[in-house]
This record gives sequence, C-alpha cells and structure tokens, in this order.
Amino acid sequence: MTDSPDRIADKFAITEQLYRYCRSVDRLDVPLGHSVFHEDATADYGPTGFRGSGRAAIDWICKAHEHLLAHSHQVSNILIALDGDRAGSEAYVTATLRMAREGKVMQMEVWCRYCDRWSRRGGVWRIDHRDAVIDYDSIREVTPMHGHEWGTRDTHDPSYTALGASR
Repeated sequence: MTDSPDRIADKFAITEQLYRYCRSVDRLDVPLGHSVFHEDATADYGPTGFRGSGRAAIDWICKAHEHLLAHSHQVSNILIALDGDRAGSEAYVTATLRMAREGKVMQMEVWCRYCDRWSRRGGVWRIDHRDAVIDYDSIREVTPMHGHEWGTRDTHDPSYTALGASR
C-alpha cells in the first residue's frame, strides 16, 4: 500500500517530534521537551523509572541528566500506524550516557523502545501516552580519546545557531 502525501506528511511530523524529544533531553531543553507532549499526556518509563505526566517526565529526565558529563540519544526503526488524527508508533532508541564516578569515566548504554500513542490537536501531533520499554542496559568504565567540550547541554550548543534556535 502506498501512502498518500498527507499520510507521509503526518508520519514525518511524528518522526520530527521523536527527534525533538531526543534533542530536548540531550540539550536539557525543558521547554522543547514539553512541546512534544500534550498537556494531559502521561508517561511510563517502567518499574525503575518515572511514571506520571509526560511533561513531568521531561522535568525528571533533565534533572537526572544534569550531573552527567554527556549523553546522546538516537532513534531508529520508527514504525507509525495512522488512524485519522490518532496514531501509534514504536521507535528503537539507543541512549549513551557518560558520568564521572570515583575518579573514573563510566559509560552507560540503554537500549529501549518508545511505544507512543499520539493525537493531532490544533494541527499539531503530540504524544498522548508513552511507554518506554527498556530491553537491556549496561555500564562500564571507558577511557576517553579526547576532551570534547565544544558541545554543550544548553542553548549555547552550536546546534542552536545552526537551527536559528528554532524548535
């Protein structure tokens, strides 16, 4: 079955929102993260994670990431099922996070899936509910090759200049 241009545009809009979510948690950009969730959205990050409102999940994640040295979230294998102004999606995620612990640099890796329910309200696709399903994770000591201080986890990051601070 071939998707119509409108269905392709809807899938692209949802995919862009997934990318914005990753950018928000990597840059600790709370307003950007909030914009991915409807005001009444809910989120469940599993039994060892956060459960509550979608926007409170962004607050919780960004606060938890403040002490980390760096982090990077990638999204792949995005499947989207559209049904008018509602949709469901599954996206595979790899999150790589670095932290200092007892004088060592530790790297955490999390492989999970975002299973999201979406709705389009006022012409904008946002998440109604997220189930973040962690499939597995790991932590290990690493030896960095170089110091990488050019990128920042705020609006001073070069990406904001490149994108014109657009969200």
